[in-house]
Amino acid sequence: MFNVDERVVRIHIEKLPEGVYLATSDDVQGLVAQGRTIAETLEIARDVVRKLIEAQSDIQLPQASESFDVLV
Repeated sequence: MFNVDERVVRIHIEKLPEGVYLATSDDVQGLVAQGRTIAETLEIARDVVRKLIEAQSDIQLPQASESFDVLV
């Protein structure tokens, strides 16, 4: 989960058999990001989300709150 311009985006990251990580989201349709590390994948996902939001102004994301759950 991360903030994009004060919006919360929940993402799912999985490690693929090839050794890379893949990020997708139920919050932002079309979000697919792949990286060599989790940090790189998150960075790419943030950029993709920003571009998708710009391209699809009808995307409604939940407002960021002062508290949220994080699974570790």
